[in-house]
Amino acid sequence: MLKGHPKGLVPAALANMGERFGFYTMMAILTLFLMSKFNLTGTEAGKLYSIFYASIYVLALVGGFIADRTRNYKGTIIAGLLVMSTGYVLLSMPSLITTKYIALSALLVIAFGNGLFKGNLQAVVGQMYDSDEYRAKRDSGFQIFYMFINVGAMFAPFLATWVRNTFVSMQGFSYNAELPGMCHLYADGKMTEEVVNGRFTELATQVSNGIAPTNLAEFATNYLSAFNTGFHYAFLTAVVAMLISLVIFIVTKRMLPDPNAKAKAKTQVSKEEIMQDAKEIKLRILALFAVFAVVIFFWFSFHQNGLTLTMFAKDYTLLGGIFPSVEVFQSINPFLVVFLTPLVILIFAALAKKGKEPSTPKKIAIGMGIAASAFVVMAIGSMGLPMLTEVQTMGGLPDAERITPWLLFGVYFILTVAELFISPLGLSFVSKVAPAHLQGLMQGGWLTATAVGNASLFLGAIMYETIPIATTWTVFVAVCLVSMTAMFAMVKWLERVAK
Repeated sequence: MLKGHPKGLVPAALANMGERFGFYTMMAILTLFLMSKFNLTGTEAGKLYSIFYASIYVLALVGGFIADRTRNYKGTIIAGLLVMSTGYVLLSMPSLITTKYIALSALLVIAFGNGLFKGNLQAVVGQMYDSDEYRAKRDSGFQIFYMFINVGAMFAPFLATWVRNTFVSMQGFSYNAELPGMCHLYADGKMTEEVVNGRFTELATQVSNGIAPTNLAEFATNYLSAFNTGFHYAFLTAVVAMLISLVIFIVTKRMLPDPNAKAKAKTQVSKEEIMQDAKEIKLRILALFAVFAVVIFFWFSFHQNGLTLTMFAKDYTLLGGIFPSVEVFQSINPFLVVFLTPLVILIFAALAKKGKEPSTPKKIAIGMGIAASAFVVMAIGSMGLPMLTEVQTMGGLPDAERITPWLLFGVYFILTVAELFISPLGLSFVSKVAPAHLQGLMQGGWLTATAVGNASLFLGAIMYETIPIATTWTVFVAVCLVSMTAMFAMVKWLERVAK
């Protein structure tokens, strides 16, 4: 699979594993942490989640601009790893993170570090494939890169959950996803007597080693403290991963291209740069912006995995067996990325031999349609479920009425296939079409499109809390179909620009 690819590909991917580890630590626990720590509704947590998620990607424009102007991509990447590590250290301190605004400030430090790091490493990977020797391998190269970096993401939810649950256990309790919300309701005096004497007392007894608490108010305070502090310490796992990635990058950075050094060594302008006159550069940028506009809708839908789909796992899904906690579902996507990428590469290679491989823009359009089908499955599986307000009134959905976890697994499987058609190939398309002097900035543009979609994520939480669940997923079906149609309409034009 690695035959014919530049030797710097694997070191670059290994250096990116720490970032993915921290990112999926966030994705697995951030929404639940915000709701539990600061007594937020899903909509309120969704707004903070959206701001952070959007900032991660929009700040990639800043990082790309810095690297393009200085031509020091490697130095910018190292700075990004250090800044991200600082943000995770801040977030792991319970005595510091006392309000949602302080938490958001720590998250924005992480986002800025990510902006320095993410797009620029992707630009460096693209630079490896600018020579004639590797040019034909660009798409599969980005797919391999994407697969490797998701190895870290695959383990992050398990380790973060283990740290949180271990701390909770050390305080004499066991894990229950529903209890933090119920503890807040009880402390605020918003819980009915029926729920207090029924489900709340029952769950409190279960997590207290079968011993019924004599003082429910004290129990609520202690359980929230244990649960939230465990979350803080889980963020420390990301710090360790960042430091490992920093060491890997520093040791292997000589294997990565250095555009600044190349520029100094040039005695003549390359053929590629001569061809990129002003008119062509404008056309390339216009094509990239058209793709950016379309993929906004995909990311708005896909990244519900850390928000409304996580909330669905908490509120409507039967936990147990190989799905013991809500956070574990966040490991499904990266696991499937690693598992399915070699298969997708083989399929595309077989089609290429027959002369039938779809172009990169067409693959992206197909991916949009696949994403729509995932939400069709989700909508069908959610039919007949009560609205969230009804679930909250009854103190949680009884296990007998909860949905099998395999519904979410199936949806994540389909969404992952869609992701493999869109995300790594989108990165490849950007690196192929971006003008030579704007590679970092255009990779930042791709990530900014992701940011715009992420900034709208909270709309999913609003729908989730106010309209029937099946209707919420139907909205995402429509959004993905619209983006698919727009992409197919531009395919021929994009194919001409990419030649």
